[in-house]
Amino acid sequence: MQPQVPLDVSGYVLAGGKSSRMGTDKTMLDLAGRPLVQRAVEKLRRVCTEVSISGNRPELEVYAPLVRDVHEECGPLGGFEAALLHSTRNWNLLMAVDMPFVPIEFLAAWTQWIIQQGNARVALFTVDGKPQPALCLLHREIAPFLTAAIGRSEVKLYPVLHGAAQELAVRFGADLSDVFWTRDWVENELEWSPSPEQQKTRHLWFANLNTPEEFAAAQAFAGSLEMD
Repeated sequence: MQPQVPLDVSGYVLAGGKSSRMGTDKTMLDLAGRPLVQRAVEKLRRVCTEVSISGNRPELEVYAPLVRDVHEECGPLGGFEAALLHSTRNWNLLMAVDMPFVPIEFLAAWTQWIIQQGNARVALFTVDGKPQPALCLLHREIAPFLTAAIGRSEVKLYPVLHGAAQELAVRFGADLSDVFWTRDWVENELEWSPSPEQQKTRHLWFANLNTPEEFAAAQAFAGSLEMD
């Protein structure tokens, strides 16, 4: 069930990409009457107490407060670092701007479940065995590891998150799998199951809309979007 009030979690829409494969700024692409950035902000506001946009373009501030990169030209890792340094909460839900189909109640149920796992510090999903860090939950304790990696010019997101979790697992005396939570979605782990309408878009929940072709394919399912 979706919580009656937002969780004590900070939400960040990741909108710092250059949209090179799309050929235009995808944050402002209109999907069923709303730009993607607006849809992402509205979705996170249903789950998180506070929502900001991680990015450097001032025109996005009309949708939510902007959190600029501390270290520029570091790719997604720079946005992750900026979000965690900005956050005042232990847990932070980060979501790419181009994931309009992931269900709100799913995000809420997953977030609640991860927070209850005592040693968890990084949580993300895999799709067909491939990690999908564009949607993840990060604990504030990860922040110094991101800054240190940038200082070493290590900016590949997944290896940095995995390395941070390995160090924390040693510190906690815990198994890595308890600190770094990553797996395909298993429905019976969460007190939530998708509706028939949500099942129609399940192949798009973790998909990023990176190209005009992917965006056009997503438009065919616009009638299944939430908050319309």
